[in-house]
Amino acid sequence: MSVIHPSKFILGSFLSSIPISAPPKFICFSTPHAPLLQKSYPCSCSHHVSSFPRRTHVVVSSKSPEAEELPTQEDEWLDKLPDKNKPLYSHSLPCIEAWLSSLGFQQSREDRAVWLVERSDWHAQLSLDITDLYIRYLKSGPGNLERDVERRFSYALSRQDIENAILGGP
Repeated sequence: MSVIHPSKFILGSFLSSIPISAPPKFICFSTPHAPLLQKSYPCSCSHHVSSFPRRTHVVVSSKSPEAEELPTQEDEWLDKLPDKNKPLYSHSLPCIEAWLSSLGFQQSREDRAVWLVERSDWHAQLSLDITDLYIRYLKSGPGNLERDVERRFSYALSRQDIENAILGGP
């Protein structure tokens, strides 16, 4: 998470101090006024340079604490992946999609069963058919292909075998 340096804020006397030892996820501001945010949290800051008699500590974060702790939906499906030696037909579609995404494939907007990947030495289009998985290495990509090269893999093959074959290139 990027941190915004306090000098970026131009608040005049509103910003009375910046704590020296703030938690890495948050910046604590000490203000003599009522907080602008709905919630205020106690701050574990011990050193302030201001001499205002009454301070309200406000924790500011670019994300809510809940959003930082929640894994992405893709991460959840990656965690649910069956063993890599199990056949691909034992994987749910969301697990297969998360797996392809983790390999660098991008899902086509026109056809959700089509995935595209651009490697430094080849480009490919992967299609999830009813009975098989197809990959077409494109001659329009880098490399010296004279024509598109297409391979077909049964869903009965293990995810590891399919991954090795696909990433091996044309």
